[in-house]
Amino acid sequence: MKIYNTLTKKKEEFKPLEKLVVKMYVCGPTVYDDAHLGHGRTYIVFDLIRRYLEHRNYIVKFVMNFTDIDDKIIDRSKKEGVSIEDLTNRYIKSFFEDMEKLRVKGANVYPKVSEHIDDIIQFIDVLIKKGYAYISKDGIYFHVRKFKNYGKLSNVKLDEKKVHRVKDLNKRDPADFALWKFVKPGEPSWDSPWGRGRPGWHIECSTMAIKYLGECFDIHGGGSDLIFPHHENEIAQSEAYTGKSPWVKYWIHTGFVTVNDEKMSKSLENYVTLKEILRRYEPEVVRLFLLQRHYRSPLEYSEEELRDTANALERLYNTLENIEAMLRDAEVKYRLEKDDREVYDTLTNFWAKFYSAMDEDFNTPEALKCVFEVSSCINRYITVSNRPTRSTLLLAKDFFKVVGEIFGIFNKYYESSQGEDEEFKRLVDMVVNIRNKLRREKNYSLADEIREMLKKVGIQLEDTPKGTIWKKIV
Repeated sequence: MKIYNTLTKKKEEFKPLEKLVVKMYVCGPTVYDDAHLGHGRTYIVFDLIRRYLEHRNYIVKFVMNFTDIDDKIIDRSKKEGVSIEDLTNRYIKSFFEDMEKLRVKGANVYPKVSEHIDDIIQFIDVLIKKGYAYISKDGIYFHVRKFKNYGKLSNVKLDEKKVHRVKDLNKRDPADFALWKFVKPGEPSWDSPWGRGRPGWHIECSTMAIKYLGECFDIHGGGSDLIFPHHENEIAQSEAYTGKSPWVKYWIHTGFVTVNDEKMSKSLENYVTLKEILRRYEPEVVRLFLLQRHYRSPLEYSEEELRDTANALERLYNTLENIEAMLRDAEVKYRLEKDDREVYDTLTNFWAKFYSAMDEDFNTPEALKCVFEVSSCINRYITVSNRPTRSTLLLAKDFFKVVGEIFGIFNKYYESSQGEDEEFKRLVDMVVNIRNKLRREKNYSLADEIREMLKKVGIQLEDTPKGTIWKKIV
C-alpha cells in the first residue's frame, strides 16, 4: 500500500511504526458553527482511510480533537449573548448528529482543548526550558528560528513575506507564533506559572496528539489549508518538545471543495452546511459524491453531479436487489460452465483491480470505476444466463459487501436483509407461486391485486421471460 506523504512530496510504502497498529490524528472542528460540505469531505475521507486500514486488518487508534477555545468562538458567544460552554456544546452536538447521519465511525478519543489546559502548560514549560519559547508582554511565543528545520512540510521560507506581514514588537521575530496568550477582558482564562491566559491554536493539537498517541505516531491529517501555518507549527513545537524527528511519519491532506473554482469557506460565505445538504440528499449520496474524486484533488460542488450520484447509487442498489432475487433460485454447480467461468474470472479481476486502486494512495475514482464495471457485468450475466450459478452471484454479492464496508454505503440494503430470514423468504415465494397460478388461469385482476398488496409491504415483483422474481424495496 502506498500513501502520498505531504512531508516528502511523494508516494511512500505504508509501514506503520508498530506492526498492524496505526495511530492516526485528524484535526477536528472549531465548534462555533455547523460544519459545511468542505469539512464533511475531510472527515469522510479519513473515515474511508480508517475503514480501509481496518479492512486490511490494521488496528486503528483514531483521535480527533474539538477546538473549544478560539477567537471565533469568543466572538460568536459575545454576538449571541451565550456562554462559551453552551455555544461549544451546541455545535459539538451538531457535529455528532451530522457524523452519525453520514455513518462516520467514531474516534477512539475526542479530546477538548478546555479539558487539557494542564497538559498544554506542561508542554509550554518544557519548550521554555529547552530555549524554544520565550515570555513576552502579551504571552509566550515559540522562537521559530531556533528550530532549524522550519518549513519542511510547507516549503515556506522564513524570509518570504507571506510568513509574516505585520511587525509585532512583542515578538523576537515576526514569524514567531503564540503558545500562550495572556488574559484580556471578556475572554476565558486559566492560571499558569506565567500568569492567567489561554492557549494558542497550534499548541493544542500537538499536546493532545502526543498525550493520546505518544511522542511519534503514524498519520496526521486534515484539510490542505492546514498545511501552513497550523501543521508546520505543530511539527516545529512537537519535535522541539520530544527531540525526535519525524514526529509524524505520514502527513495526509485533503483537497478543497470548491464553488465556482473558489474554496468553500465561511469567510467567503459560499458554503453549504451538511445539515442543509442532508435535508435534500440521502447521506450515502453525499458520501459517494465526496469520494468520487481523488481525495487530494479539488472537488467542485455541483447540484447536477449530486443528482447524478443519487441516480448512480440507485443503480447499484438495483444490482444488489437483482443479485438477491436471483440467488433464491440460483443453480449450485461444482464445475462452472465456460460462460459462468468467464464471468466469475472477470469479477475476480475487478476485485483485484479494486484493491490495487485503493492501495495506490486510496484512489477512489479508479476503485469506483471497478464497482460500476462489476455492476454492469453481473446485470448482463443475470439477463443473458438461463440460470445464473450461485457461486458467481455470491462472489458479486461479497464484492459489494466489501465496497459497502469501505465506502460506508449500501447500509439500507444490508440492514434490511439482516432481518430477512428463511421463513420470510418461503412465505413470499409461496404468495408469488399462488399469483403465478392465478395468472396461468387468466385471473389477472386478482394477480394484480396481490402484486399491489405485496408492494404496500415492501415487496416488488418483476415478471420476466424466465419467471417472476421479487425484491425488497429499500
